[in-house]
Amino acid sequence: MKDVHQQIDLIRRGAVEVIQPAELEAKLKRALTEGRPLRVKAGFDPTAPDLHLGHTVLIHKLKHFQDLGHQVIFLIGDFTGMIGDPTGVSETRRALTKEQVLENAKTYQRQIFKILDPTKTLVEFNSRWMGEMTAEGLIQLAAHYRVARMMERDDFHKRFQEQKPISVHEFLYPLVQGYDSVMLKADVELGGTDQKFNLLVGRELQRDYGQESQVVITMPLLEGTDGVKKMSKSVGNYIALEDKPGEMFGKVMSISDVLMYRYYELLTTEDLGHAKSLHPMEAKQALAELLVARYHGTDAGRQARDEFRRKIQEGIFPDEPDSSKTLNDKDMISEDEKKKLAVNDMLGIDFTDESYIRLAELVTKMELVSSKSEARRLIVQGGVEVDGIRESDPNKLVAFRINQQRRLKIGKRKFAVVEFIP
Repeated sequence: MKDVHQQIDLIRRGAVEVIQPAELEAKLKRALTEGRPLRVKAGFDPTAPDLHLGHTVLIHKLKHFQDLGHQVIFLIGDFTGMIGDPTGVSETRRALTKEQVLENAKTYQRQIFKILDPTKTLVEFNSRWMGEMTAEGLIQLAAHYRVARMMERDDFHKRFQEQKPISVHEFLYPLVQGYDSVMLKADVELGGTDQKFNLLVGRELQRDYGQESQVVITMPLLEGTDGVKKMSKSVGNYIALEDKPGEMFGKVMSISDVLMYRYYELLTTEDLGHAKSLHPMEAKQALAELLVARYHGTDAGRQARDEFRRKIQEGIFPDEPDSSKTLNDKDMISEDEKKKLAVNDMLGIDFTDESYIRLAELVTKMELVSSKSEARRLIVQGGVEVDGIRESDPNKLVAFRINQQRRLKIGKRKFAVVEFIP
C-alpha cells in the first residue's frame, strides 16, 4: 500500500465531499499498521439493463481503492431495486418485479469487470440478508429512525408540501441501504451527491448497531453529452458501456471542451495537466480512444480513432459550402437562459470560456431549412452532423470559442460553415 497521504490524494480526486476527512485518515493509518485493507462499498440498483459512463464515476473510484490494495464491494441492490430509490423524484417510482431486477443484474456483473479486477472484487446482493429478514426484524430496523428525520429529505419534504403521495415503502429505502452497510461492515461508502442522505443513514445505523461509522465519500453526477443534464438513458444524453466502438468514439467527440476535462478527471487516472497541454481536438481524441479501448479493447480504440481521422482527412465537407454564416453574441443563449440552466444544476459548464447556441437554432440560422420545426425534425431523425458527429438532440448546446468555426452537414447534400465572432 502507498503511504496515507498518497492514498488520500487519489481518493479525493474528483470527489465532492468526504465525511469525515479525519476519520478517513485514521482508518487508512490503521489499515497500514494492521495490514487490514478497508472494506469499501458502493451500491447499484439494477433498474435498467445497461450501465453508462455516469454509473462508472463510482466504479472508477472503487478501482482507485482497489489499486491502493483495499477490498471493494460491488453491491447489487436486487432487494432495494424492487422498492425504487425515491431520491430526486417527484412521485412514487413504479416498482420492478424480482424477475426484471435479476435479469438486469446479470448484465451489471458482465459490465463492471471492464473496470474492476474480478479476482479482487466482492460482488454482493442485498437480498441475501433482506430476503431472509422477518417482519419482526423489519419492525426493529424501522425503530432505529424517526419520521421527522426522514421528512428532512428535500424530495420527501417537497412532495409533502405539494400534497403529492409518499408511499410507506419509500421510507424503507434509506433504511435498507443503511442496513447494507451494517451487514457488510463497511469502512467507506461511495455515492453520488444525490445519495448523501442515504449514505448518512448508514453512518447512524452502524453506530446504533455498535459498529464504527463508515466514512462517506460523495462523487459528482456526470453530465451527459448535452453538457447540461445528468447522464441518463431516459434523457438520451448517455454513453453506454456497450455502445459500438465507433458510436462511443463519436459521442465522446461531441462533448464540449470544458466537459471533456471533467470526463478526464472523473473517468480516468490520466494527468490533467498533460491533457490540458494538448490541443483540445487532440486531447478529446485521446480521451475517446482511451474509453473505447477500455470497453472494447485496444485495437477497437485505435481503429475508431483512425476511422475518425480518415473522415476528417477525406473532407466530409466540400471546399465551397452551401452556406457560410457568422454568429455574434446576440445569436447565443441569453443571460436569462444561462441563469435558468445554472438553477437546473448545470455542472461542468463555464460560460466565461465558451458561448453556446442550441443546435436547432444554429441549423435554422444557416438558412438551409425552411423553419425551426424542420430543423428539429432533421436533427431528431439523425440528419444533422456537427464536425462529423451526428447529433440527435435539438436542444443540445453547441459550444463556440471566439473565432472558432463549426462545420455542419444538413441532410445528405447540404453543407455549412459557421464562425463565432463576438
